[in-house]
Amino acid sequence: MTEIIGTSPAARPQHRPDEVRVDGVVIPRAAIAREIQNHSTKTPADAWRAAARALVVRELLLAEARRLDIVPQPATHADGTRETDEEATIRALLEREVTVPKADTATCRRYFERNRAAFRSDDLYEVSHILIPAPPADEAKRSVARAEAEAVLRVLLTDETAFAEMARAHSACPSREVGGSLGQIGPGQTVPEFETALSAIDPGMVHPQLVATRYGFHIVRVAQRMLGEDLPFEAAEEAIAAHLEVTSWHIAMRQYLSLLAGRADIRGVALEGATTPLVQ
Repeated sequence: MTEIIGTSPAARPQHRPDEVRVDGVVIPRAAIAREIQNHSTKTPADAWRAAARALVVRELLLAEARRLDIVPQPATHADGTRETDEEATIRALLEREVTVPKADTATCRRYFERNRAAFRSDDLYEVSHILIPAPPADEAKRSVARAEAEAVLRVLLTDETAFAEMARAHSACPSREVGGSLGQIGPGQTVPEFETALSAIDPGMVHPQLVATRYGFHIVRVAQRMLGEDLPFEAAEEAIAAHLEVTSWHIAMRQYLSLLAGRADIRGVALEGATTPLVQ
């Protein structure tokens, strides 16, 4: 890992080992420096350790493949790119050594029954709004915006038919061009504070309270609420099976790496699982 220009010795990453080795095989510092770009961490020192661990894992896998005399057979991906010999070797090793059972229908159904809430279509809302903008940190502007929004709201509480007209005249949202309509929206499509308010608004009327968000104040009308429905097991089985198999594969992979690390001599970096089982 190259030194950071302009930093004092005290500011440089501490406790960085001079050499990382796996059963006597040295992981070059230049290779660790190149690997760092693949790891997003809070500090350069954390990035260095993450990169070093990744390369230690790669060496463990390649060493085991050599021990088992695995011959690489690189495959060509759908986009036309071809595996490197190392990629093909590791893939072949894992296909041979890390296997997980297929999730059968009974297992999937048990998961489905335990997690019913996850297999329900989202509620949808047909919503219109008028946005009176105000920056979140400017109390003076928010006070003025609130007063304007309250004045608009008072009008609409006595005459809901004026909603589209008031939206075109006052709203800062592009939806003003269609009378404030946002169409049908569901979870994750709006900011959390707006989304939370929707479930408390009675359908078919203008909400009698302003909805405050980071963007300002909203006058909201929910024309209709379409409740989600429970999905049948048959519609969810394929997704459940895929989820269970991926989860099982990750657990099996952690166990396998723990086994390899536990019998290897790793120096220069602490590899999780080298002395403690990762089995969960």
